[in-house]
Amino acid sequence: MALAILLLVGWAPVAWAQSPVTVSPSYFTADTPLTITYDATLGDGGLASYNGDVYIWTGLITDKSTSSTNWHFVAGTNFNAPTAAEKMTSLGNHKYSISLTPRTYYPGFATSGEVLQKLAMVFRGTGGSPQGKGVGSTDILVAPGVQASFTSPAVSNTIVPAGTSVTVAGTASVAATLTLTLNGAQVAQQANATTLSANVTITQQGVNTLVLTADDGKTTSSATTTIIVAPAVTTAALPAGANPDGITYLPNGTSVILTLTAPRKSFVYVIGEFNNWQAASAGLMNKTATVDSDPATGRWWVQIDGLTAGQEYAYQFLVDGQLRVADPYCEKVLDPDNDKYIPAVTYPNLKPYPTGSTTGLVSVLQTNQPAYTWTATSFQRPARTNMVVYELLMRDFTARHDYQTLKDTLSYIQRLGVNVIELMPINEFDGNDNWGYSPCFYFAPDKYYGTKNALKALIDECHRRGIAVVLDMVLNHSTGQSPMVQLYGNVSTGPTADNPWFNTSAPHPYSVYNDLNHESAYTRYFSKNVIKFWLQEYHIDGYRFDLAGGFSQVPKTNDTYANYDPTRVAIWEDYYNAQMAASPGSYPILEHFPNGVSASNPTDEGKVLSDYGLMLWGNMNPNYTQASMGYSSGWDLSYGYYGDQGGRGWGKPNSIAYMESHDEERMQFKNKTYGNTNGSYSVKDPATGLKRDELAAVLFFSQPGPRMVWQFGEIGYDYSINTCSDGTTIDPNCRTAAKPIRWDYRQDAGRRHLYAIYKTMAQLKQQPVFSSFTSYTQNLSGAIKSISISSADLSVVTYGNFDVQAIPTTITFPSTGTWYNYITGATLNVTSTTLAFTLQPGEYAVYTSKALGTPVPLAARAAQQTAAFQLSLAPNPAAGTTTIQYQLPAAATASIAVQNVLGQTVRQLAPARQAAGAQAQVLPLQGLAPGVYLVRLQAGELTQATRLLVQ
Repeated sequence: MALAILLLVGWAPVAWAQSPVTVSPSYFTADTPLTITYDATLGDGGLASYNGDVYIWTGLITDKSTSSTNWHFVAGTNFNAPTAAEKMTSLGNHKYSISLTPRTYYPGFATSGEVLQKLAMVFRGTGGSPQGKGVGSTDILVAPGVQASFTSPAVSNTIVPAGTSVTVAGTASVAATLTLTLNGAQVAQQANATTLSANVTITQQGVNTLVLTADDGKTTSSATTTIIVAPAVTTAALPAGANPDGITYLPNGTSVILTLTAPRKSFVYVIGEFNNWQAASAGLMNKTATVDSDPATGRWWVQIDGLTAGQEYAYQFLVDGQLRVADPYCEKVLDPDNDKYIPAVTYPNLKPYPTGSTTGLVSVLQTNQPAYTWTATSFQRPARTNMVVYELLMRDFTARHDYQTLKDTLSYIQRLGVNVIELMPINEFDGNDNWGYSPCFYFAPDKYYGTKNALKALIDECHRRGIAVVLDMVLNHSTGQSPMVQLYGNVSTGPTADNPWFNTSAPHPYSVYNDLNHESAYTRYFSKNVIKFWLQEYHIDGYRFDLAGGFSQVPKTNDTYANYDPTRVAIWEDYYNAQMAASPGSYPILEHFPNGVSASNPTDEGKVLSDYGLMLWGNMNPNYTQASMGYSSGWDLSYGYYGDQGGRGWGKPNSIAYMESHDEERMQFKNKTYGNTNGSYSVKDPATGLKRDELAAVLFFSQPGPRMVWQFGEIGYDYSINTCSDGTTIDPNCRTAAKPIRWDYRQDAGRRHLYAIYKTMAQLKQQPVFSSFTSYTQNLSGAIKSISISSADLSVVTYGNFDVQAIPTTITFPSTGTWYNYITGATLNVTSTTLAFTLQPGEYAVYTSKALGTPVPLAARAAQQTAAFQLSLAPNPAAGTTTIQYQLPAAATASIAVQNVLGQTVRQLAPARQAAGAQAQVLPLQGLAPGVYLVRLQAGELTQATRLLVQ
């Protein structure tokens, strides 16, 4: 429905020229000692939320420069490697300074004979990013000579009623002719003066532009400020059928309705490519009635017509004539600083940022978007008792870190026996190189990992393979880039007290960025919309809610954070109900570690939440790493079980236990770094450490309840959590840095054997005995650990020695008779239910009461893989073609792939079913750049790779 809205003549885009740089003295020559001061909150604000060291990157515009971007005498050699000479002094409050004399600071300038016209500069952080520039991401230019500035009004965008008389005053750095104009018309002038003051009556609705010009006869300088008269706003209900939040695409394909929740604001415009970023009458938004306690009120809305079907349009909201924000509900965001680093192969045809038209993050809308057709429509989620969860970070799992590559890698995860993938946060976060726990938009997939339809295709393929998908969702906090922070606050200082969604400070000790207030009806409404959206739009299967213990307004300390809090329980029960209404049977997983029961905490919050239906993370990393290293202080693994024997006493299998997670140190790293030693037996030995990982895994998977694996734990990933991006340096500041991607670990026989153990135990986990057991016994507190679980159909006994010395022991079996070693396939004749023997250090076994079909013992399988296929290439080096020759030990489907040094598949032969025996295939090399490649052959569960040099 189009509206008749008051036309505001002369309203221009708000892009006032408030430079982020001041130079003292402002009147200078090439030989004047200068102090340059940079305000990171001004200009494009690229460094506004950055807390590291800031460096200048500067040069000169001279009489020989061909344009304002043709810098001469740049004072630096490498933009991405700033030097100490370029480092600025922090002045606090996001301001920085540096002192220099142009004649001597800029290399080669002193003897060049060129004439200084302007200083040119931008600013950047350590490593060259982030960057701080002028408005519109432009170079910052400062000319020597007279400088004009306003002293009143104190800030730009002052809002006044129509007809207000405003005192306007300004200064010049030297005596000059000062001229003041309002909306292009002169209102005052003073010759040979350094100050000017005038009373100006403001009558025009919208933005009124004041320009102060200073002319000293040599140079001219000007300053700009704005005064705003609010337009008349129409109060009108949201049209019937329109989405209460976000974008409503109307059936005609050329119109949309945009909405924004922003109670207590005076007026809002939508500006964008459809109106040339002008705050024009057709973009003035209507407001709905506002009830402060009701998040369904306080909305702004407008219908935009005349769009081209299928075309993408960038847009923002201009609030009170001052603030430009993106749409909190938009599904795509453009970023002027980070989008340029997203490769086209990850996000093809990414829309460019509208540089020069606006600043800050912008939203994107598109009518008639290409729809995704779902194919796996009959997928059934795994039961909680059978869940084998694989947590992964897109950035550090594959070299190309995109949805398509992960989709191509699902066979690896599926073979492992995983039936749930848990993705670390993938909704829009600050920057690109990120863990994802710095969210700013909650409905937009981050483009660094690919397109929205590529994400849907990944989820669809997971479902086709029987794998559920869980998203890590961060609803505890948001960064300053969130529009909801900026609407009532700003990027650098955070939310103000009137913010409907956020606290000004967190009531608990673990929050970062800006803490969401989940007692607020606005926050509760928003969070439920987020929960509903991904379940229904992307068909995901649940959430892992980050920092779930922070969802309360009750003040907490480190000591009381995990104690029972009935308000937190009520919040999570409310969110659980919303999730189940949106997608019954989906997984609600909390990162929350309640303290259990004590004299000071008589109610177990974990049990209350579990009884209601919520699932909780169960961190067993300290216990498993200590036990794996062979130290008695951490031997007790009992708490990995959800029931009475585990100490939790929960009646439902709602504790997701894990040995490793993204927040924990790696087991194999601790084995090789800190492992215990006894004579010739050393856990520090890599091969021994991997066997200790196997020992831990068999006990881990033998407990009832869902299990979680952190990516590459199944092959003994052994880099510290604090490893830096170079793969060698260990520094606590590198905790969230990118980690080396070591797919080559699969070529190591010991690591393949560990993978096989994980796979075998994950398969055992699917046996009905783990969900319908009639008896369960665990002895997990000593060096010898054992588990016995039985049902009417099957019994399983698992045991192992976590000490570094041999120990005599007695293992109890539920019955006598023939038992089957699930790992090796060997049989054991049990003539007495108590069996006495000596376990060597690290020795383990898993026995089942009936044969479950282990066709190839794992030890033999590892030996097979060590010499698998007798793979060879001829010729090698090669150009044009090479022939791949190999032996198949049994009939299988053979797949051949060529990977570059980054692990990317660059060529693949069509899979072919082949008989046992000698085989050969011709591999064409045309189109491959000269260099080293890896040719990988896979047949069944066996794999082998060899190097190829392309000439």
